[in-house]
Amino acid sequence: MKPSVYGQPLFPSHPHLVNEGELTPGIPVEEYQHRRRTLMDSLPPNSAVVCVAAPVKYMSGRNYKFRQASDFMYLTGFMEPSSAIILRSNPSSRHGYTYTFFHPLQTPTQALWDGARTSSEDVQTTFSADNVRAVDEFPGALKDLLRDMNTDFVYIDLPPGQNGGARRVVTVNDICQHLSSSGNSDSLLDALNSSSAGAKRRPLAPEVGRLRSIKSDTEQRVMRHAADISGRAHAKTMRFTRPGLSEHVLAAHFEYLCAREGSQRPAYVPVVASGPNALTIHYTANDQVIRADELILVDAGCEYNGYASDITRTWPATGRFTSAQAALYSAILSAQKALVTMCTARSGLSLSDIHRRSVELLRKELVSIGFQGLSEGRMSELYPHFIGHPVGIGVCDRSCHQCVH
Repeated sequence: MKPSVYGQPLFPSHPHLVNEGELTPGIPVEEYQHRRRTLMDSLPPNSAVVCVAAPVKYMSGRNYKFRQASDFMYLTGFMEPSSAIILRSNPSSRHGYTYTFFHPLQTPTQALWDGARTSSEDVQTTFSADNVRAVDEFPGALKDLLRDMNTDFVYIDLPPGQNGGARRVVTVNDICQHLSSSGNSDSLLDALNSSSAGAKRRPLAPEVGRLRSIKSDTEQRVMRHAADISGRAHAKTMRFTRPGLSEHVLAAHFEYLCAREGSQRPAYVPVVASGPNALTIHYTANDQVIRADELILVDAGCEYNGYASDITRTWPATGRFTSAQAALYSAILSAQKALVTMCTARSGLSLSDIHRRSVELLRKELVSIGFQGLSEGRMSELYPHFIGHPVGIGVCDRSCHQCVH
């Protein structure tokens, strides 16, 4: 179907990407329904959930390729901006909740310049919404929800400092600026910050984070594909490497290899750090020339169908280690292999437990190759970061309890 009448790949328009029965590539319609039902079942009675799509981001007056807000993506599968949803407890409905979708109406001029957006009719039928309303009605609906005496709790993400310390997906300004064209942003802000609304408000991100921390079988398949694409790109980039290339050439080569296999974007800005640049953990300048005697650290991964991968590897520019490089590489590899065996449900270890063991294993391996004076403080200098993090829709798909459980 060209041109597509939808704002994202769907089975009728993109059968080469989306299978029948899937809402997004690899994830069936029923799974999104299950996520919303599980979320609402986990909340107290008479609760409501408010979640807002990401805004369009610009550089030099032109928009970047759109990437949906992670929690909104997880709950809806909708990949277009300037939208919002409200879920309300409703035991008498077939799903146990009422699903209202706020969707922007598109003018012919917008369609000419930006391409099609999914129609309100298709939002209702394809995305399983009970009600579809114009997005201009969202601020008023949110104010009514906050004033509703029959709604005890409203789960919504607000700026840091207003909901505690959890990460935010959306801010009040996002809601006001990107979803309100009716001039009532100030009154909406007042409603959100009123004392009565404050007593009802609860942060949404921790609740969705707990659900996102457990990956379904379909999610795991998509994630494995993302990891496989990135793994092959790392191996090919190793073979492509030679002294005299700039770090940015390796970064571009890696991204090209991932894109050829269907990745929609990098999961994050790649780190290609040669020699001492690798001492900067999030080095992303990628602008130095690679020398013959250097090791190269590449921290890079792709995003595939909404799910991130994250892989770090180190290799010599010439393809051959020096004796000192080989000793250090082997020491770290030995510790890594031992730690990988601990990463099972049967071990009963948390990430924090494994991190503590990683410090001791690294200390032991470094001492074996001649390091001295490895006090706790010195180990913190050599190993200042945590052992790792969960991945998923976010490259750091962290919930509040994963490190200690």
